[in-house]
Amino acid sequence: SGYDFSSYFSLIGDEIKKADIAIANMEFTLAGEPYTGYPCFSAPDTLAGHLARCGFDVFLAANNHIFDKGAKGADRTIDIYRRLGESHGIRFTGIAGNESEMEENNPLMIRRKGIRIALLNFTYGTNSGLDTRWPKTNYIGERSKIARSLSKAEEEDADYIIALPHWGTEYILSHSDSQEDFARWLVENGVDCIIGAHPHVIQDRDTIGTVPVAYSLGNAVSNMSAKNTQLGLMAIIRLVRYGNGDIRSLPTEFKYLW
Repeated sequence: SGYDFSSYFSLIGDEIKKADIAIANMEFTLAGEPYTGYPCFSAPDTLAGHLARCGFDVFLAANNHIFDKGAKGADRTIDIYRRLGESHGIRFTGIAGNESEMEENNPLMIRRKGIRIALLNFTYGTNSGLDTRWPKTNYIGERSKIARSLSKAEEEDADYIIALPHWGTEYILSHSDSQEDFARWLVENGVDCIIGAHPHVIQDRDTIGTVPVAYSLGNAVSNMSAKNTQLGLMAIIRLVRYGNGDIRSLPTEFKYLW
């Protein structure tokens, strides 16, 4: 009746479920059959359903593969995420099917235990363009749009802003100058934490001022055979609210995944 993904997160299931907010980077479309792998991705709907049942709360959709199956594939992906929102409370960001959805999900505001968190997700580009106005994804090159989202996060009293860029050079273990330049711009514009994806390998980490930057977490689930691609990281961010109302982040913890 479908594909069995039950082994994927079986050994870290407790970590996912106990998180107040568990975030997954979804680097594929849900465009329906025929399912396809590299270089044009379409995964079974049951994969997203399994992540929702595992306890993930937020899906990130801004990546270079999101338009692999065109507007129809992206629209279908969005529709699956919407339905998982109704059935499992899934939220998503980085893509939108219309103007109101873009406004609602960018930034994506989530409140947990009295703390308001803003999530911003954007990609360096997409492998395929679209000849339609919608759906849309967020691009790193649209700095004025990102600046507006950051201002909106401040206006909505975000206590902590996390940027989740899809960027960098694949298979390279060190971040690029362009990654660092954009990271510094994000910090200057109010971001509190940066967690990156795309290179398929773990890249170096840094601190810009007081802001932690993980340039790439590598792969969580992949059958890639290239060197260093079977190793990944899970980032754990802990926020503390003190009695006087101040909020501070503890040092970000990283756990290896294989």
